Amino acid sequence: MPERRSPLDGWSLERPGLRMRELAYVAQVSLCADRPPEGSALRLGPNEWLVVGAPGEVAAILARLEQATAGRHAQALDVSASRTVIELTGARATEILEMGCGHDLHPRAFPPGHCAAAILARTGVILELVDAAPTWRVYVRASYARYLRHWLSAAAGA
Repeated sequence: MPERRSPLDGWSLERPGLRMRELAYVAQVSLCADRPPEGSALRLGPNEWLVVGAPGEVAAILARLEQATAGRHAQALDVSASRTVIELTGARATEILEMGCGHDLHPRAFPPGHCAAAILARTGVILELVDAAPTWRVYVRASYARYLRHWLSAAAGA
């Protein structure tokens, strides 16, 4: 059996005021349900959430969601392999993202805990602002991850 490899193979880059790295193998479960799940989840639409967790937690997340949605109209699906996550943190993180994103990323419009589907450098992504440091997470399809890594590196002056 071939060795498991993440789309960016654990890539990271540090520049003054900026750290970028791949968060490989983040557990990601797509949930379609008539009500939101308990706990933390990224709201992607009226009845759609992305429940995320640490690597290796997919089975636990699915079990928790099955129990929480018992008797309700709901569907949960492991989508972990479809995306990787790039984390940007530091004083320049928002500036770098604003170079390729049309969303207003100012803290008044995009506070910590907020997420949005967005186009970043002509690539469909999910943006999540984790905290006010700022720490951003960019969920990108595995097939576009290398392109976005190169774009982010160039935007950071690497």
